[in-house]
Amino acid sequence: MRMLLPSGLVVFAGMLAPPLAVAPHAQDRPADYRFEVLKSFFRKAACPAERYAQAFLDAADLNDLDWRLLPSLSYIESTGGKAARHNNFFGWDSGNAEFPSPAASIREVGYRLANSSLYKDKDLDEILATYNSNADYGRRVKSVMQQIAPE
Repeated sequence: MRMLLPSGLVVFAGMLAPPLAVAPHAQDRPADYRFEVLKSFFRKAACPAERYAQAFLDAADLNDLDWRLLPSLSYIESTGGKAARHNNFFGWDSGNAEFPSPAASIREVGYRLANSSLYKDKDLDEILATYNSNADYGRRVKSVMQQIAPE
């Protein structure tokens, strides 16, 4: 829109910025079967992690991780949050790490597993061996992954 003011100035009105991308509302997104599978798994064991099913999925998708990995680690390390201290669902830093919320711990651990030089570019067995060097640890985590959803 163009306006001519009495002083002779011309004013143009309109959008100067590109339109913002708007994320679809949750109800507009297609159903993700993983969400219900994960909620059901944690619900059966009465785990606090049930409330964070979407956070687990978001962190896995954002960091290109198997969607069952983070929930399985949380189940092994804190029984899905039952034994978590300081919102640390993963026993991160030998259980000493503190997070502002469970969702923050999920985001942080997911990011680290994908991007830290300790874990980056490793396959699942190598990631698990680095995460916990106990000889039986990888087998236990992968067993939980299969309980959540077979490959």
